Amino acid sequence: PLLVRSGARMQLTARAEALRHPVQDALTRVRNLLIGEGFEPARSTRTFRLFVADNASDLLLPLLLKRLEDEAPSVCIRVQPLVGNAWDPFELAQLVDVAIACVPSRFKGFYQQRLFTDRDACAVRRSRTNRRLLAKPEEFLKAKHVAVVGREFAEDPVDTWLRQEGRKRNVVLTVPHYLQALHVVSESDLIGVIPERLIRAYAGTLDLDAIKVPLDVGTFDEYLLHPARSRDDPGCVWLRGILMEIAKSLGPLEPK
Repeated sequence: PLLVRSGARMQLTARAEALRHPVQDALTRVRNLLIGEGFEPARSTRTFRLFVADNASDLLLPLLLKRLEDEAPSVCIRVQPLVGNAWDPFELAQLVDVAIACVPSRFKGFYQQRLFTDRDACAVRRSRTNRRLLAKPEEFLKAKHVAVVGREFAEDPVDTWLRQEGRKRNVVLTVPHYLQALHVVSESDLIGVIPERLIRAYAGTLDLDAIKVPLDVGTFDEYLLHPARSRDDPGCVWLRGILMEIAKSLGPLEPK
């Protein structure tokens, strides 16, 4: 038996658990055979499954959709949330075709390419009158902050870094997404420490400025990752190429 009753629910037997990964692997192989050898973007109706970190999602997805509209109008993108046991390398490899993240070590067994380099900056409302005070570390830490804590983190990585440096900032609001934080900043005197490329992408729309964090926060890299099963898939190869071209179009970081 593969299923047994446990109260009002059905549970997998040990035999079913043992079959789970081999069956998933076999289904993936069948799927790849059905996809075929070629890929024509203009005629394809494929759905690609992506995991994209929050800051990269808001930065890259609008640009990706514009490219798809021109080159592959019937291709769909499904952004996958990672829940439950999804960080298991085998499970993750079955769940996504492509991933974009700044922590490649969480994607064990995935191929990786560096997409672009970014750094954190202070997002401030353009009309904020006392912004010059933020050039001083003490005033920066005392200012009212909005923090961003995604589902995969216990706290904002900025606060983790500050704690390791023996510092603490004044967080008065916590939200789960960077774009939410940018909207809050645009309507208040709160500041947000947010990836600089993302601030600049929405600066015109939300009337924001990106100013230097008065502490040495350094830079970080975003990576394009993919599982071995999609390495030679023509459609996935095409999609990765599009994403690499979009990242290249972002250009270098502006001087501090």
